[in-house]
Amino acid sequence: MTVAGVRAGYGQGDVLLGVDLDVAAGQLFVLLGPNGAGKSTLLGVIAGLVVPGSGSVRLDGRSLAGHDPEEIARCGVYLVPEGRSVFPSLTVRENLRMACGRPERSSSDGMERAIDAFPKLGERLTQLAGTMSGGEQQMVALARAYLAAPRVLLLDEPSLGLAPIIVDEVFAAVGRFKAEGMTIVLVEQYVHRALAVADAVAVLEKGRIVLAGTPATISADALADRYLGVGTSP
Repeated sequence: MTVAGVRAGYGQGDVLLGVDLDVAAGQLFVLLGPNGAGKSTLLGVIAGLVVPGSGSVRLDGRSLAGHDPEEIARCGVYLVPEGRSVFPSLTVRENLRMACGRPERSSSDGMERAIDAFPKLGERLTQLAGTMSGGEQQMVALARAYLAAPRVLLLDEPSLGLAPIIVDEVFAAVGRFKAEGMTIVLVEQYVHRALAVADAVAVLEKGRIVLAGTPATISADALADRYLGVGTSP
């Protein structure tokens, strides 16, 4: 997936000021930066929720920028937004079935695959998602993403506001996605945890990419000090 020269905002000036990214197939690409840098806006552009003023987003040569979110989703781009966005009035089982998309994918095999990846959900299949804790809801959101089997998975702050033990589960899930060859763009607040799983990393500041490379070539401490402040480990 390639992002080239993207400028985008919300009607009161651009938040993104010409962003370029190149995410290889099967890569876990971590996007870091301070609050307000434009990270969520960039994921929104890729997912079709934010229409860019200029620039392009391409997946295998096909242009995505400016297309409807539904069309982009059909191309295999799946966003897990900040805040989980589960269906609160549906059970866990019903939430998972929503990810199947097509009747032939709503089989017991698919449910078993989700439960194998997220065993705790197997005990909660009949529970309404809205009655679960934030961490449990995040597991449902990640399980839905897993079942959808996207070509590109966009994760926006999946560990935000969660207890350390749940953060461990989130990163275990991300590691499983990566091991299965999924292409992932991860926006994350915990620098050291993110760099431990990343293949590539970029720092977004004030709408621009100011630093990019691999975890081996970029100092985590320098990133924390310059862009994210202290206290980067859960």
